[in-house]
Amino acid sequence: MIHQAIHWLFQQPRSVKRIISLLLDTLFISLAFWAAYLLRLDSVSLLGSFRHWLVLAAMVPVTLLCFVRFGLYRAVLRYLGHHATLVMMGGVAVSAVTMVLAAYYFNAFLPRSVPVIYASLALLLCGGARSMARALYNQSTKKQKTPVIIYGAGSSGRQLNTSLTHGSEYRAVAFVDDNPGLQKALLQGLTVYSPAELPWLVERYGAQKLLLAMPSISRQRRREIVDALEDLQIDMLTIPGMADIVSGKAKLNELHEVSVEDLLGRDPVEPFPDLISANIRGKVVMVTGAGGSIGSELCRQIVQQGPRTLVLFEMSEYALYQIDQELNGMCREAGYAVRIVPIMASVQRQNRLEAVMRAFGVQTVYHAAACKHVPLVEYNVVEGVRNNVFGTWRAAEAAINCGVETFVLISTDKAVRPTNVMGTSKRLAELVLQGLALRQQQTRFCMVRFGNVLGSSGSVVPLFKKQIRAGGPITLTHQEITRYFMTIPEAAQLVIQAGAMGRGGDVFVLDMGEPVRIIDLARKMVRLMGYEVKDKQNPDGDIEIRVTGLRPGEKLYEELLIGADEQPTLHPRIRAAREVHLPWPEVARLLDELEQACEHYNQPRIRELLLGAPTAFTPQDGICDLVWTEKQKPGAEPEALTAATAEKNVVQLLR
Repeated sequence: MIHQAIHWLFQQPRSVKRIISLLLDTLFISLAFWAAYLLRLDSVSLLGSFRHWLVLAAMVPVTLLCFVRFGLYRAVLRYLGHHATLVMMGGVAVSAVTMVLAAYYFNAFLPRSVPVIYASLALLLCGGARSMARALYNQSTKKQKTPVIIYGAGSSGRQLNTSLTHGSEYRAVAFVDDNPGLQKALLQGLTVYSPAELPWLVERYGAQKLLLAMPSISRQRRREIVDALEDLQIDMLTIPGMADIVSGKAKLNELHEVSVEDLLGRDPVEPFPDLISANIRGKVVMVTGAGGSIGSELCRQIVQQGPRTLVLFEMSEYALYQIDQELNGMCREAGYAVRIVPIMASVQRQNRLEAVMRAFGVQTVYHAAACKHVPLVEYNVVEGVRNNVFGTWRAAEAAINCGVETFVLISTDKAVRPTNVMGTSKRLAELVLQGLALRQQQTRFCMVRFGNVLGSSGSVVPLFKKQIRAGGPITLTHQEITRYFMTIPEAAQLVIQAGAMGRGGDVFVLDMGEPVRIIDLARKMVRLMGYEVKDKQNPDGDIEIRVTGLRPGEKLYEELLIGADEQPTLHPRIRAAREVHLPWPEVARLLDELEQACEHYNQPRIRELLLGAPTAFTPQDGICDLVWTEKQKPGAEPEALTAATAEKNVVQLLR
């Protein structure tokens, strides 16, 4: 009954609530006035005194007017804090003074202790009623909120608890903290427990989520905490990092899932100022593939280093539009005086590349344009080879012809002992640049090789999240498949710094940390999102992990080095590799033959040339190109397209 009345009160318009508050305060002031006399004199004889009624009649409007002026009735009752208490104390003090003055004016009997007793009772009644109403309202709404546990009893955890109290979604039931000095303490009405007591706490309070309120800890420490808690069947959320909170990009109470980047990524090493700005500050920089995962992050990092002009070279209209809009917005907000130039074109057109480079006076090129999805390149061999090999060659030749100072190729760990066309084509691109570095000295060429980046297009992380939210199953190609991972911002920063160290033909390898088994990553993501893995040991689980078999060209393990010869550099996470290379005449002869094979769509010849190149290509599948395999079916034209056939088709088309 009381809860229903409280809810009815809180649902009324503000004007109605204010009228009710005024009436109640009038009642409380009157009760406090007569109760003060009753407690002092132990008699009700003064109730018939006209002079004392006049004193009360003077006090009530003065007190209410003070409350109005001090803003007490503008305060939202459910969010009352210390400010409202100070307002009531001030109003009651003025009321007590008014009592003394009115009693003197109307010649009413007033013992000296009565104003003190009155002030205490009035404050207790006016303030206590409001506090009780707020407590009853909060208590009634607790059942509608999701019970959660806050990990971290520091200032961030306490601020988060305050935000949750005022919110309508969660209610904290306990704090958990590693600090023994805080354990068993009572903070904001909640007990602080040890992390070892978490299973018991989850069962006792029925907590459905664990909120990590530690925005300033390192990724390594966050990873240790989450690893220790991953067997706990509870959804984990975290508050934003302190840098985002301070910069205003995020608020403390903005909860989000514990990111896989926090679990796999490392604490980034601060970039070396001289390295990261050497090829950028005050220069004209061009990024090919500027709309891709790596290309777009490169552009974000480059803009912050103060180039004179940034040329965005991208084939996809939509991707180019997106990154152009984003970078212009960044420049406006941060005040960067950078000219952003969006150019839509393909890296396979050397004349277009040269026209752009000459027009804007490009000095540094980061070549990120590539076909990188292993199965898709297996199904579209010619386009993969043309884009990755000949696109790199044309871009490099254009850079030489236009006097570009530095050309940096974004390579991949799949170029090391490749088992697929994508990796082989990227290794051939490396050989092209190494050959060009030997042929001339004007443009510095270097390559930066690294593994998977978290969150890139085609990454397993967003795919697994989508599959988990859909209820499973998670599809995995092999139980033993292992990959290196790095965050996109860290990879982009290291690429820029590695490019500044190149002398000509260098192959740089980024330190990717420890390799990760993909099945372990899948299990961790299932637990982090509050579900259980469904398997033979737990047939009643939520999400099944289903092994589908390796895709065409896919490797179980990735490597970063062809040989064992690597050298340290100025940066602790960048190594220089010594790889086999070819003189330019041999590279040119290989490229000429490969171009002829691509032009005639001669898939067997392309495979033969890739096998003969010094790339250590060891395919595990036959030719998987979809058009070629379709032509091999019974009734289809089996032979490769020859130059004569191509000429004949053109003549027929013209007719």
